[in-house]
Amino acid sequence: MSNKIRPYRVNHAAAPLSMAAVACCIALGSASAGAQAYPTGPVRIVVPFTPGAGTDVVARAIAAKLTATFGQNVLVENRPGAGGTIGSALVAKAPADGHTILMGNTSTLAIAPALYTNLTYSPVRDFAPVSLVTTTENVIVVHPSLPVKTVRELIGLAKARPGQILFASSGSGTTSHLGGELLNAMAGIEMVHVPYKGSPLATSELIAGQTQVSVSSLSTATPLITAGRLRALATTGLKRNTVMPEIPTVDESGLKGYEINLWQGFVTPAGTPPAILNQLNKAMVAAVRSPDVASAFEKRGMIPAGTSVAEFDAFVKREVARWADIVQRTGAKVQ
Repeated sequence: MSNKIRPYRVNHAAAPLSMAAVACCIALGSASAGAQAYPTGPVRIVVPFTPGAGTDVVARAIAAKLTATFGQNVLVENRPGAGGTIGSALVAKAPADGHTILMGNTSTLAIAPALYTNLTYSPVRDFAPVSLVTTTENVIVVHPSLPVKTVRELIGLAKARPGQILFASSGSGTTSHLGGELLNAMAGIEMVHVPYKGSPLATSELIAGQTQVSVSSLSTATPLITAGRLRALATTGLKRNTVMPEIPTVDESGLKGYEINLWQGFVTPAGTPPAILNQLNKAMVAAVRSPDVASAFEKRGMIPAGTSVAEFDAFVKREVARWADIVQRTGAKVQ
């Protein structure tokens, strides 16, 4: 047999098909490479509340994990104001490329649509859900000088002093605001709402005795209760909280059905490609469920979540309807 190399003969009839196949493969390869390029630069997480608030703490813990996962800086930017609606509106108008993310919560994604008549965004229409991150309860706390140790005693004192007891909130439209208004409505009392720009300021003013009551998040109030700087009257879930099992719920204290929960989750501008949403979801769920982050959240009274995109989408829609009912029942207004 001859070892002479035979010349390669081109089948001209098949050539156009072969070239088309090559072109198709190149296009698919380019599309695949483009899909895998996220993130192409720094990612910004907008927290629509002040530094040091519970939402800010959660966002920074997740941001650190995402930075390690993506190999890109994931930065937290605080844009507080108007119960979190200013920062939320900013994200709603951002490019839908996954590089701007909102750390949303009950206030911005569920309460705001019912409370703000001039809201410039819709939580359902203008955002793409990524994942629910944490859930927690609130706790009714009072300044130690207030002569009450139970919810019943607080109600009795408020009825004896109508319009004289001040309850602090982290701003209009927050769970601390609606929690106080729901207490007013269900108990038939008239505590006066005093909104502050964020939970750190509201808490410091309560500690200083400028206000007397607050429906605070457990993550904020727990260390202060332990230190004796605030007194806990009741938690706001329907079951006793595992962090403070000795504290009764408002429901079992006589106001049946009283329930105020705070949750936090990430969303991006509507239109963000599904591939990017799924990549973000996978990274965020892994971060939330990592042992160190989950343990840190649990110590602050928060329950780590980590849901699918579809689960969080359905959750937000249910919460929008639930809080619309609470706003209507309480007659809460923006101050």
